[in-house]
Amino acid sequence: MPPADWHDPTLYMTAAALLAVLSGLPSALRLLAPAVGQRFSIITICAASLIGLGAALTTLLSGSGSSYQLNLLMPFGPHTIRLDPVSALFALPILIVAACSSLYSSGYFPASKHPRTTRKITLFFGLLVGSLLGILLAGSSGLFLFCWELMAVSAYFVVTTDDDQEAVRSAGTLYLICTHIGTLVLFALFSLLATTWGDFSLPPAGALKGSTPTATALVLTALFGFSFKAGTMPLHVWLPGAHANAPSHISALMSGVILKIGVYGLVRTLSFFYEIPLWWGVAILILGVISGVIGVAFAIGQHDLKRLLAYHSIENIGIIYIGIGVALIGVTNASPLLVLLGMGGALLHVINHALFKGLLFLGAGSVIHSVGTREIERMGGLLRRMPHSAILFLIGAVAICGLPPLNGFISELLIYLGLFNGVMGETNGAAALGLAAPLLALIGGLAVACFVKVFGVVFLGAPRSEAAAQAHEAPGSMLAAMTILALCCGLIGLAPILVAPLIQAAVNAWHPAVALTGITLASSAPLTLMGLTGILLLAVVLISLWLFMRRTDRSPTTETWGCGYLAPTSRMQYSASSFAEMLMGLFSGLLLPHRHPPTISGPFPTPSRFACHLPETVLERLYLPFLVWANRKLGAIRHLQHGHLHLYILYILFTLLVLLALSH
Repeated sequence: MPPADWHDPTLYMTAAALLAVLSGLPSALRLLAPAVGQRFSIITICAASLIGLGAALTTLLSGSGSSYQLNLLMPFGPHTIRLDPVSALFALPILIVAACSSLYSSGYFPASKHPRTTRKITLFFGLLVGSLLGILLAGSSGLFLFCWELMAVSAYFVVTTDDDQEAVRSAGTLYLICTHIGTLVLFALFSLLATTWGDFSLPPAGALKGSTPTATALVLTALFGFSFKAGTMPLHVWLPGAHANAPSHISALMSGVILKIGVYGLVRTLSFFYEIPLWWGVAILILGVISGVIGVAFAIGQHDLKRLLAYHSIENIGIIYIGIGVALIGVTNASPLLVLLGMGGALLHVINHALFKGLLFLGAGSVIHSVGTREIERMGGLLRRMPHSAILFLIGAVAICGLPPLNGFISELLIYLGLFNGVMGETNGAAALGLAAPLLALIGGLAVACFVKVFGVVFLGAPRSEAAAQAHEAPGSMLAAMTILALCCGLIGLAPILVAPLIQAAVNAWHPAVALTGITLASSAPLTLMGLTGILLLAVVLISLWLFMRRTDRSPTTETWGCGYLAPTSRMQYSASSFAEMLMGLFSGLLLPHRHPPTISGPFPTPSRFACHLPETVLERLYLPFLVWANRKLGAIRHLQHGHLHLYILYILFTLLVLLALSH
């Protein structure tokens, strides 16, 4: 390892990763009481985040990176750590969301109320954050896979915090199976990459030719392995259950950060190539459209608040993939403008989604903490009882819908500009870009409909249960964490020009040819105008709200209009199911909902009930039947696994002989 420059951001990011790993050890080793250990972990995670943020911003503003070789006795070397603008950009959401989730946990998951699991979640939360940063720092296959496996195992233990519940154990098991399938694919990816590159270090940007069969195999392998972690359709089957059953601050970290590690792996792998074929970009664009449309369609039909948010993560990963597809089509056509707008929009949406989805999951956690259920149909009327949480959740809802003046609008605008420029420029692949634009608009429209349903049913109207009627506001630490994320959403939405240099540096590092052209994000998109328009729009909204509140304060409060009924009840208002019924019908061929209609007969029918359940269609209709079929067909060879050690040794010997024969 060369002499260290103690002003180097790479070393500071490494220190932040190690600090995060160590944050839970005093509690796990019982050196501190659970409550003290939890406070120590929160302080340590926040300190690590501040150190890491300084390192990431320094790297992005300088536009350059550095690396160090490590003398580690591990396979798949030589091992290096490095921090460049691409990894620094992905570090930003990890550090921000981790700090906010940790702060939030002191009110949501206090040690005094969870003595059995506090030590466990504190230890593995720190390991998870440290391993995520380790993946970004890894400059070699071996170190990448080591940190990847540490992330996978740590995530399993934090997801299964409440392991006394059957649903939690089932969700954790499914997650573990899926994540290790992805890891096995990554072993194949890095083995093939080492054969092509010559060693197990990760190649620099533009080092490999993309128009070869080996390159195609590398990209397809990476797309499968990393998309399992990113949760794209149809590789998403682990995601809804894991996000729904984990503690809410863990759900915020998983949705906001862990999914993006899959995106990082794909973005990093794609950066290795030049002369990229057109079909790479088109395929990723189509995959993004499928994930976006079907993900938001599934979200509309959910009754579980956290499961609904989980499906919106699939939708937003689809939007990110659309941006990556635009960038790859730009590389194929030698169009730096398409590369800048597509990848710039995708990378900015990585940050934006982490912020507003973290805010939404923490907001959902505040509601669940107060009401005691995830069922939307048992909520209602929470705006009066939880005004601060409601306003913060509304900010996240507006942001995720891609509406001005918040951050989701800015990143989606960049992707739209990339799509429109690609169509008007008559580039190769213009037809795919032209079809993606209206489908991206459809995704946004469906997201608006879904969150109108969520906010209306959860926070407006009358309480639908006694627990909702007795709801209380979240503690100060939970509101503080949510407020930080909301302010970040507002800052990017109202002043996007401030983040433009950070995105520009990352795009230049991903595809250095963009930097040579001199094209900048600030000159390619009307970011200053969008910021000023957002400020004006915000001012209009606030003034209108103030005038409305003044008028409302002078008017008597009455019950919601009851269609002629003098004594309306909560059962007469729209439910989540009735609100989404029409949209569910449009996608019924894809969603395959289970409907249980009421039986009404005679002039005086007896009381009846309507229920609609949306299954995990891909898992229940595709994967599980296939596994049952495979188990039945492969049963004939099961006797080979009979427990006799000497025969297992014979299998290994036979395999080695075959490999030796093939090598010659």
